[in-house]
Amino acid sequence: MTNFYQQLQTPAVPDLPNPQDRYDRLTVAQTNGALRTFFLKLTNALQSIASPRGGRFLNNPYGAFQDTTDQTATANTATVMTFNTTDFSNGVSVVSGSKLTVAQAGIYNLQFSAQFDNTDTQEHDVSIWLRQDASGAGTDIAGSAGLVGVPSSHGGISGHLIVGWNYFVTLNTNDFVEIWWSTPNTAVTIQAYPTGTSPTRPSTVSVVATMTFVSNLSA
Repeated sequence: MTNFYQQLQTPAVPDLPNPQDRYDRLTVAQTNGALRTFFLKLTNALQSIASPRGGRFLNNPYGAFQDTTDQTATANTATVMTFNTTDFSNGVSVVSGSKLTVAQAGIYNLQFSAQFDNTDTQEHDVSIWLRQDASGAGTDIAGSAGLVGVPSSHGGISGHLIVGWNYFVTLNTNDFVEIWWSTPNTAVTIQAYPTGTSPTRPSTVSVVATMTFVSNLSA
């Protein structure tokens, strides 16, 4: 049968005959044959995983999310980035619109980008940082904050800046991580833009984030 999904077939546990009260050569031969077939299939499966392209058989947690709305913040106020669309999800999901939550403990690579817009004639800074679950309450991750300047408007056109970073974060089962930001001026927003023309180009979402599994937690 054609294997459309390129999945390995799990070897079935052999159905071994019951032992006889006395030595029986045929029973031993049948037992050895069943075990030989089982271990041959198991060896083939392990060799496929260890091959140069064996990663295609692995099913690791991942998630990809975006937001298609404009996001604003009160001046000098911590504000969480939110997501309204799930593109891909396998063990990583968005809870309450902002919490990137994992079903499997491990080390994850979090990557995100945000499209900032500044309508003021002055440049303004934006702070971005991570907040992680800790006993059910979010706690800021030390050292995760970054500071960027969003250009001022010019020639009647808003200043634009797209920010993209990535982090490794350690999460326990059902933990979450959030992306937070703040700005001293409400003229700075995170914007989504429609399809462009001259030339024709695709729309722009306000925030994109991906979470991919890197490794299990070390002992």
